[in-house]
Amino acid sequence: MTILALSALLFVGLHFLISSTPLRGAIVARTGERPFLGLFSLLSGALIVWMVIAFLHAPRDTPFWTIPGVSHLALTLMPIAVLLLVAGYMTRNPTAVMMAPPSGSWQPNGIFTVTRHPIMWAFGLWSVLHILANGDPAGIVFFGAFAVLSLGGTLAIDAKKRRTWSAESARLLFATTSNLPFLAIVQGRARFDWKSLGLPAAIAVALYLAIVFWFHPQVIGASLL
Repeated sequence: MTILALSALLFVGLHFLISSTPLRGAIVARTGERPFLGLFSLLSGALIVWMVIAFLHAPRDTPFWTIPGVSHLALTLMPIAVLLLVAGYMTRNPTAVMMAPPSGSWQPNGIFTVTRHPIMWAFGLWSVLHILANGDPAGIVFFGAFAVLSLGGTLAIDAKKRRTWSAESARLLFATTSNLPFLAIVQGRARFDWKSLGLPAAIAVALYLAIVFWFHPQVIGASLL
C-alpha cells in the first residue's frame, strides 16, 4: 500500500509541480519543447505502469462503504465518459499541447460546446465512478490520483492559458466554452453542436461494448454484468 501511495503521489506531483507551473518554461528553455514533451511523456507513462503494478499487488481491504446500485450507476454513466474521451481526441483542441490558441472568429465545435476539457472530464468521471464502486483504500488511492489530476487539471490548464495566452485568445476561449459540462450551453454562451458528435458517438458505443463484454472481464478480470 505504501508503494501505491508513493507512485500515486509522484504521478500527480509530476503534473502539478512541473507541467502546470513556471518550472516547465525553465526546463523547456534548456531542453527545447519536443525533448521536454518526449521525456515528460516517458516519465508519465513509467509512473502509470508503476501505479498499475502497485495497485495489482496492493491488499484489497474491506471497503469503507458499499453503495447499493453503484454498479448500475457506473454502467449508466460510463458511456458518457467514453464519449467525452473519444470525441475529445477526435476534435481539435486549442488547449492541447503545441496547439495554436484561438484567434479571429474562432467558435467551439463538437464536444467543446459541452466542455473545453472533455478528456479531463472523461478520466474524472471514470475515476469517481470507480472510487464509488470500489471503496477500499487501494482503490481510493489509485483512482483518486486520476480524479485529482484530471479534475484539478482542468483548473490548472485554465490558469495556465490565462497566464500565457494573449488577452484576446483567452477571451475567445472562456467566453464561448465552460469547464463544467453544459454550463456554457445553459448560460447561452454556446450552442450544443450535436451534429458533429455522430461519428464519435458511434465509435464510443462500439468501444463501450468492447469494454463491457471483453476488456473488463477478460483483461481486468472483473465482469460488469
